[in-house]
Order: sequence, then structure tokens, then C-alpha cells
Amino acid sequence: MPDTVQTELEAPVTATKTAATKTTLDINDICKILPHRYPFLLIDRVVELSRKERIVAIKNVTINEPFFQGHFPNMPIMPGVLIVEAIAQAGGALLLTEVEDRSTKLIMFTGIERAKFRRPVVPGDQLRIEVELKAWRAVGPMIAVRMEGIVYVDGQRVAEASVKCQLVDNSRGRRGSSSDAAETD
Repeated sequence: MPDTVQTELEAPVTATKTAATKTTLDINDICKILPHRYPFLLIDRVVELSRKERIVAIKNVTINEPFFQGHFPNMPIMPGVLIVEAIAQAGGALLLTEVEDRSTKLIMFTGIERAKFRRPVVPGDQLRIEVELKAWRAVGPMIAVRMEGIVYVDGQRVAEASVKCQLVDNSRGRRGSSSDAAETD
């Protein structure tokens, strides 16, 4: 009987390892990992993935991005805060590939440090977002990480930031049931 149990356990572990060792991700893979969707999904492809170490993602910036309507109408520039969000999303993809029950989790910002913007990002640019994991702490079901990201366009550094994130249960941020909301109206 122990042999049967061991065999049953080996198959799922092998499948999990195969998925976790994937080194590139297309948009369909990314959508299975991250909860973000258009217009707020800010990575299009992952070209390099080293578990618990590093990820390199690509974002193609087009004039069709909704933020260009107001930032700025006659001089479209990608907002720096969205570049930092792209760093966080790439890092989130790196983190969430390590979590089996990711459908019940959210990754939340807990800090942004040393953000620098070196040149404007404009329509037609392709962001190469390189994120390295600097610290990983797991206490029970809680995981907290610190990552450093550098963003390049045509080989030139355009932005960088250190971000801290925490993995939380996706029901944690909700303020209560709909009956609670009705009482406050």
C-alpha cells in the first residue's frame, strides 16, 4: 500500500515541477498567473524566468494605451507609476509561479523605494523589465518579498525601483459582506 500512495504522490509533484520550471510565458500563461486584465495588465510576455531568482518581461507600449489620452494629450508619456506597476507585475509573476493555490491569493504592494525615472517612455517603445528577487520570507502561509527592478528601452535604462510585496489571501482586503455595505448606505 505505501508504494501505491507514493506513486499517487509522485505524479502531481512531477506535473507541478514541470509547470514551475517553464522559463518563458506567453500572454495566456501570464493571465493564468496574474489576476490583472486589460487595461491594467502591464506585461505582455516573459522571456526569462529563473525560479525564486529573476524574471525578464516585455511590455509593448502603443498609442492605444488608455492613459495616453490624458498623459499628456499632445505629448504622450507613460506614467512613471505604471512603469513601477509593470515591475511589480513581473515580480508578481515570479512569486506566483511558486504558489500552488494562487487562485486564492493576491500580491499586494507594501513598499516602493528608490524609484528613479531616467527618460520618458513613449508610444512605440518596448519595455524590457528585469526583476531580481533580493529577499524572500515565508512565515506560515504569508510570503513577503523584496525585489529590485530595472526597465530598459533599446538597451538604455529608463527606470528602476525596489518594491516590496506580500502575498495575501484574496478575501483579506474585502471589508465585509454586502449586508454590511447596505447598512452604511
